Formats: sequence, C-alpha cells, structure tokens
Amino acid sequence: MQLDAFLEQMTPAIHQALKLALELGKWPDGRAMTEQERDASLQAVIVYEHKNLPASERVGFMPAKCQSNGSPSEEDNSAEDQTILRFRD
Repeated sequence: MQLDAFLEQMTPAIHQALKLALELGKWPDGRAMTEQERDASLQAVIVYEHKNLPASERVGFMPAKCQSNGSPSEEDNSAEDQTILRFRD
C-alpha cells in the first residue's frame, strides 16, 4: 500500500496504534519494528497530525514560552512560602 493511500484511510484508532508502536518500538503482536517500518510510521503520524490535529496536540509541539522561563507569579510565591520551613524564636 502506498503511503498516500494509507493516509487517506487512516483513522484516529490507527493513528494511536502507530504512535504506541513508535513509542514501544514494536507492533501490538510483539514483533520489533524495522527501521523502514519506523520511518514510514513516523512519517504517517506526522502527516496525519498535520492534517487533523491542532498544532498544540502534534508530536514534538513546544509551547512558545516555557513555564520555567517566566517570572513566578504571586500564586507561585505563596505556594513556595507554604513549603519553606521557618523557625521562630
């Protein structure tokens, strides 16, 4: 089956099965993925996600700003104050 034909028939269930196989490096029946299968599956997942999912839900999405780079909010400070052990005389 050609990749284009496969992509047209790809369902959300197939997408999730391919993602799981890529994460584990093996098919649901336990066979290890070959390098060629891994490459083709990754390409199918990326193309499927590009066509069907918002950018924030795609593989490899990175938010524009990491939460650790921002300044702590007052809420964060109050949580930090609650965890610091303070000794009183």
